[in-house]
Amino acid sequence: MVHSTPARTEARGLKQRSIDLAREIKALEGIEGAAQLAGEKQAKAGELLGQARELEEAARLEDITVWMDSIVKQTKKGEKKYGRWLAGWREGDKLRKVYLGSCRKMSREEAMKKARKLKAEAL
Repeated sequence: MVHSTPARTEARGLKQRSIDLAREIKALEGIEGAAQLAGEKQAKAGELLGQARELEEAARLEDITVWMDSIVKQTKKGEKKYGRWLAGWREGDKLRKVYLGSCRKMSREEAMKKARKLKAEAL
């Protein structure tokens, strides 16, 4: 599952701009004396593709699902309910689930920070 993150959206825009530039370059190849302009556009298209690749890598780190899971344990006095933070992301074709910590001890933002750190280490 791929989430729509700001970095991924921007990368898609850059890729589309690069494709448009490639189309313009192809049109300029047929015109005499436009070789310099075509070369400039070629360089710009390569630069945009490089930026898009960097943003795709950033988007991979942003693409994390964090959720709260509850566990019910049986004790002598009855049932006790605990909350915990879990995170999940894709590694290749497999889904990886990771325990982040107790809901009492960390907020959602802290859990998200920890999940990003763990995913960066895993990738």
